[in-house]
Amino acid sequence: MRNRWGILAILFFVRLTIAFQFQSVAAVAPLLEKTFGVGLADIGILIGLYFTPGVVLALPGGAIGRRFGDKPTTIAALLLMTAGSLVMALAEAWGWQMAGRLASGAGGVLLTVQLTKMGTDWFAGKEIATAMAIFVNSWPAGVAISLLILPAIGIAHGAGAVFLAAGALTAAGIVLIAFYQPPPTTGATAATSARLDPLALLAVIVAGAIWGLFNVGFAMIFSFGPSLLVERGWSIAAAGSAISLVLWLSVISVPAGGFIADRTGRPMTLAVTACLVVAVLLAWLPRSDAVIAIIVLIGLISGHPAGPIVSLPARVLAPETRAIGMGVFYTLFYAAMMLGPAVAGRLAKSAGTAGVALDLGALAVLACPPLMWLFERIVSVRDRRAKS
Repeated sequence: MRNRWGILAILFFVRLTIAFQFQSVAAVAPLLEKTFGVGLADIGILIGLYFTPGVVLALPGGAIGRRFGDKPTTIAALLLMTAGSLVMALAEAWGWQMAGRLASGAGGVLLTVQLTKMGTDWFAGKEIATAMAIFVNSWPAGVAISLLILPAIGIAHGAGAVFLAAGALTAAGIVLIAFYQPPPTTGATAATSARLDPLALLAVIVAGAIWGLFNVGFAMIFSFGPSLLVERGWSIAAAGSAISLVLWLSVISVPAGGFIADRTGRPMTLAVTACLVVAVLLAWLPRSDAVIAIIVLIGLISGHPAGPIVSLPARVLAPETRAIGMGVFYTLFYAAMMLGPAVAGRLAKSAGTAGVALDLGALAVLACPPLMWLFERIVSVRDRRAKS
């Protein structure tokens, strides 16, 4: 297949399997508690284990992809994810559940880095913000589908069937990725140096920090929003339903942001403006009674920066450096996502309210515009040096 939008559809579906698998534990948490005799703290650890390999695997994951190629690396990652699901489906000991989760997460890390590089290969310089926004949207789409399907499977057939379903979907991804073809331009550059120049490396580090901080802020609404509403007298079910509106609305706002960025030609202006508005809304939510209105606004606006931010590395990475560069980019992302919720949880515990976590999220998003300015300065200096 040589149509780039068809390629994007393949990448979208394959990346969707990561979100679907990630959500599989949360979907059957009560069943796991009963089956293995564990508590919510253990479930939380099991959920978080999925991201843990990212801190150590994202960077070498880029090198692995360059060494063995896009398609073999992607297939190996999907096989690892499938194996992890099978272990969790068949294991009768909690330790094996954790091992399976780690294996799945390791595959998910390799897959995330490689798929992002592959998408950038096809769209660098042409509608990149739109393409990356659609690509990123596979995450909320995968979570939303899992929320619809997996609980029913778990109730009817048990937790093992849920993990088998996740494994079946990743196996389907292996079949689908067989149709992937690299863009014609990448083959000619394969033999050139994969070394990042210092300014390009610095720019990618800053871009990874932006993506990590933005996602930390976004995650606060899901991680601590329900608890905040429960503190204010909402039922658990009502709080969860209200906060889920952000997820559903982001399915619309993420691609819309990418489309607007490409059509206006001012992606950074859009990203900065959206970040400032989202930061205000996150800080406002714990202090206002207009909960639903604020949640809807967050959902409609928070997706706009996603495409422009994820497309930032494409501005400084050549085809031969994209695999390594995406590894650096996602190392920063996974580090932020590992530390952010932990810090927020400690602050919320000390303050006695989940509202503090939303304030931390607002500060994280507020830090993105200055970093975007820094990124632009680095790129500007790099471009001037390249011309001289």
